[in-house]
Amino acid sequence: MTDFSRRQALLLTLAAGLAGTSRSFAQSSASSAQKVTVALDWTVNTNHIGLFVAREKGFYTEAGLQADILPYGDTGSGTLISNRIADFGISGALGLFTQKAAGADLKAVYAVVQHETGRVVFNAARSEIKSPKDLDGLIYGGFGSGWENALISTIIRHDGGEGTFQTVTLGTSAYEALANGSVDFTLEVSTWEGVDAELRGMKQHSFRYADYGVPDEHTTFIASSDAYLAANPKIASAFVQATRRGYQFAVDHPDEAAALLISANKDALTNPTLIQASLKALIDGHYLRGESGIIGTIDKAKIDAMGAYLFSSGILRDADGNALKQKPDFSGYFSNVYLG
Repeated sequence: MTDFSRRQALLLTLAAGLAGTSRSFAQSSASSAQKVTVALDWTVNTNHIGLFVAREKGFYTEAGLQADILPYGDTGSGTLISNRIADFGISGALGLFTQKAAGADLKAVYAVVQHETGRVVFNAARSEIKSPKDLDGLIYGGFGSGWENALISTIIRHDGGEGTFQTVTLGTSAYEALANGSVDFTLEVSTWEGVDAELRGMKQHSFRYADYGVPDEHTTFIASSDAYLAANPKIASAFVQATRRGYQFAVDHPDEAAALLISANKDALTNPTLIQASLKALIDGHYLRGESGIIGTIDKAKIDAMGAYLFSSGILRDADGNALKQKPDFSGYFSNVYLG
């Protein structure tokens, strides 16, 4: 799911190569599994599937780990990680960049999603909206954050418009707001909300962020803290590589993976059709595994491009809330070393 969506705005998202570090670590820890805690960024969904597959298939156990997946609560995963309450967590890109810029101890170690999944959506019946510039002056349903303003303005201006629009804070579902005409457009995650809308028979048109001047990005990461990674490099490698096995299994065996996710979360996941369709969208769209077969690897070019965009848009702020005056070195925001 895109780092900024209606849901994730409220929060302002791991090759079966275990033969090396993680296997030797597992052998040395056979008598005493190492506990690892992982915080979710939202209610359980298909972005989390690799974690649950790795746990239910025994990949963590094979790596000498006991992985405890913490349910989403009132405190965001980035806060839990940076304060060493959780060892790892699912983090959206926006949260990672903004919290890191403000001084939080965070580092991305796995790219769950390889491409941007976010898009601008509106009712298909709005035939007068043919391209983003036609959104000028219309009503957007969202939260009015600086990120939303920068994102939507960029998309409209890239298409030749002025980038002006009104914002209405949603007090109901975006679908209902679009249907009753109280808003003209909103944002959604194509692999979850978009899939849900399609299953409901809702006719929508959309514009992808990355088609209109916004850098493509990894919308969801698994992150840890530099403090934890420095103190536990072998455990971190074992965890990331076992988690990668989980996501690889989900791509290769989607039906079984979906069933495992649902079985492990029966109370939360009551719509199997949505889970199966969402996972299919993630796989078919090369989100969990890129077109070249890459799974989990963080692309430095994507990090640099999105970081630069957020910096130039004034989104990255220090601990006092002031816009950063100097662009950070984004190489410190991530590491691929734990993938093996």
